[in-house]
Amino acid sequence: MQRDQLADFLRRRREAMRPAEVGIADGPRRRTSGLRREEVATLAGMSVDYVVRLEQGRSSRPSVQLLGALARALRLSDDERDHLFHLAGHQPPPADGVARLARAGLIRMLDLLGDTPALVLSDLGEVLAQNRAALLLAGDHTGFSGDRRYAVYRWFTDPTARAVTPPEEQERYARQLVADLRAAAGRRTGDSMVAGLVDRLQAASADFRRIWAEHEVAVRRADRKTLLHPRVGHLLLDCETLVTPDQGQQLLVLTPADAETRERLELLRVIGVEEFPTGATDTTTQ
Repeated sequence: MQRDQLADFLRRRREAMRPAEVGIADGPRRRTSGLRREEVATLAGMSVDYVVRLEQGRSSRPSVQLLGALARALRLSDDERDHLFHLAGHQPPPADGVARLARAGLIRMLDLLGDTPALVLSDLGEVLAQNRAALLLAGDHTGFSGDRRYAVYRWFTDPTARAVTPPEEQERYARQLVADLRAAAGRRTGDSMVAGLVDRLQAASADFRRIWAEHEVAVRRADRKTLLHPRVGHLLLDCETLVTPDQGQQLLVLTPADAETRERLELLRVIGVEEFPTGATDTTTQ
């Protein structure tokens, strides 16, 4: 671990960030040219004291999870993120696979979308990042581990993942998930991670086996879904998916499809964060 170089890099990246890039107002009384340490701590979900110790070269080696959080908070590019990992004495996350982080450009788009719920997903449906509006709508989906990271796995193995979808729409959503997974498996032929996920799903769910056997293929692009929210009721949402050129990551944007849903989303922003049971609200299953 190169403590002094790590400290210098983090400090310079923090000072180079404009508050507006992360949705913070740049008022006339602001003395700091970039972000404050407490703002980085809030964005990264860690203590201010730890950020201070990192910038002063006094910290223990940060974990991969903490480095990923710092990379997202500071909106690091892929090259900058890899450099951060090297300075901390870790191997950077691979281009594909479990450790992949949301691209800096997509995270900036999350910031720009403001009050519009949006998430960054991997091509297997793992939530890599989400904005505050998405947190209010669905809770935090970035903390799952193992196969539960993937929306398709939760859908077919955890009944609570389907509880927020009207029964009459569940079969269609299930087919969309499976068709999208089939498309990803085709692009990633020979990838043991994808093959293993499919095998475990087939072992765990008869419904998955039934739909998988029909060999439907479709990359999800746009759709309309109904979400049964525990606090504000029925939400009719248009789901637009923007895919990166290599099809490795997706930006999912959720917008109200009618005036009633728009009003209920505005109410939700006033109410604030609802505590959800783990996996209870799956906006990723468009």
